[in-house]
Amino acid sequence: MKILLIGYGKMGKAIDAIASGRGHEISKADNEKELAQYTGQADVAIEFSQPDAVVKNLQYCFDKKIPVVCGTTGWLEKKQEVEALCRQQGAAFFYASNYSVGVNIFFKVNEFLARLMGTQTGYDVSVDETHHTQKKDTPSGTAITLANGIIQHYPSKKEWALNETHHPTSLVIKSFRIDPAPGTHTVKYTSTVDDIEITHTAHSREGFALGAVLVAEWLAGKKGVYTMDDFLKF
Repeated sequence: MKILLIGYGKMGKAIDAIASGRGHEISKADNEKELAQYTGQADVAIEFSQPDAVVKNLQYCFDKKIPVVCGTTGWLEKKQEVEALCRQQGAAFFYASNYSVGVNIFFKVNEFLARLMGTQTGYDVSVDETHHTQKKDTPSGTAITLANGIIQHYPSKKEWALNETHHPTSLVIKSFRIDPAPGTHTVKYTSTVDDIEITHTAHSREGFALGAVLVAEWLAGKKGVYTMDDFLKF
């Protein structure tokens, strides 16, 4: 399969190594100029670039009818607009804040725990996330997904806030940037009598990169808008 890799940072390099090892042919476009010069015929694109570039990159893929797997975070205020454009142009778009299978199982555990805790009193809940210092967006897309999963099932929380809040209805996400951490996320329920915590710790980028490649293999030839729930059949 021919894969167009848009963005060639740490994740792009990890995806390149895994995809090449699985026998795929890789083309790279690390910036807008290189993408405009691309003349190949890709079966699918994998987009891990920068928040300010992602919408143009996705538009390029839609115009060229290249199914695109996107893992860039920090731009989600435009996601509904992008999904509508994808459907309008008969293209294929797959977005996830995290492509690790383990993390996506963690998302479901988080929602299940939030449903259980939503009927209890005396607890407060928060999310901690730790990444390497070169990560551009804060909080992480994974932390936002965890927060939204809690808010959906935990009646006392209505929105999330970064690092601190004086509003009891706000769910605090605490962000830490420490090298060389690839990603640790913890959901904490605290009370005067006990604490309950669930944590996912990534040991490397391999799990994220492999998940993105597996999704790309699955998306090739499809049309429409998809998520990890579609891929994993949750």
